[in-house]
Amino acid sequence: MSMNKNLKYPIIFALPALIIYFVMFIAPSLGSFYYSLTDWNLGAASVSFIGLQNFKDMFEDSVLIIAFKNTLIFAVIVTVMQNIIGFGLALALNEKLFLKTTLRTIYFLPIVISPLLVGYIFGAIYHPEFGILNQFLHAIGLHGLAEDWLNDPQIALYSIIGTELWRVSGFAMIIYLAGLQMVPSDCIEQSKIDGANYWKRLRHVIFPLIAQSFTVNFILSLIGCLKVFDIVFALTKGGPGFTTEVFNTYILRAFGRGALGYSTAANLVLFFLITCIAMVLLYFLRKREVEM
Repeated sequence: MSMNKNLKYPIIFALPALIIYFVMFIAPSLGSFYYSLTDWNLGAASVSFIGLQNFKDMFEDSVLIIAFKNTLIFAVIVTVMQNIIGFGLALALNEKLFLKTTLRTIYFLPIVISPLLVGYIFGAIYHPEFGILNQFLHAIGLHGLAEDWLNDPQIALYSIIGTELWRVSGFAMIIYLAGLQMVPSDCIEQSKIDGANYWKRLRHVIFPLIAQSFTVNFILSLIGCLKVFDIVFALTKGGPGFTTEVFNTYILRAFGRGALGYSTAANLVLFFLITCIAMVLLYFLRKREVEM
């Protein structure tokens, strides 16, 4: 009886949150599985079950292939470069530097700014005529490097990638800094006594001991990149043409034309894509972590 009483009160206190979670998340998520199999459309008088037709139409759409390719390019480049830049900054700012705390704050600050706001700011920076980037290049005599950064199909996606790296690298830096703070100093001292130079200490001592930080950074970055929307929407809205189209802007286009069942199906594809990739990578990354 006492055990039942001990369980009763935690359940009562958790019940309101569980109800809200079920109504706002679980129920709509379960409903999306059904609506992805229907022809739900704003212009239709009724909703009919059509099976897997939405998914068939989706994978026959050439724009989806472009969006899928762009999303993967964005995710791979940003995930890799964010971790390289973040780790480099963390190593530098983990040393005894003047204004170390100020520099950490400066590098971390972009992540707290709204991605939409960042997009609008960089939209002005990238302006081909009045943007400060091209004006700076002209001022130092590098006229040939000035580009129409957001309207050239060859470089528009990479301009967005550069913007995203500026925004998120500081977040990776903070996580790596937290990992570096946890590395036992006696391990570093012992490796110095054994004659290991900086690069050997980094490879064989430091990096294995902060593998958990690497796992966290890599998974969070990859999930965020596969779900990218706001920075792309603010800068190019998927253009010019479809050269910067990503999965979420593709879903928005489908939703905007009233194809609710179709857009729900596309969202489910993205959900399963993120889940599968994240779970596989998490399994392999966790295997190489070292317990401290």
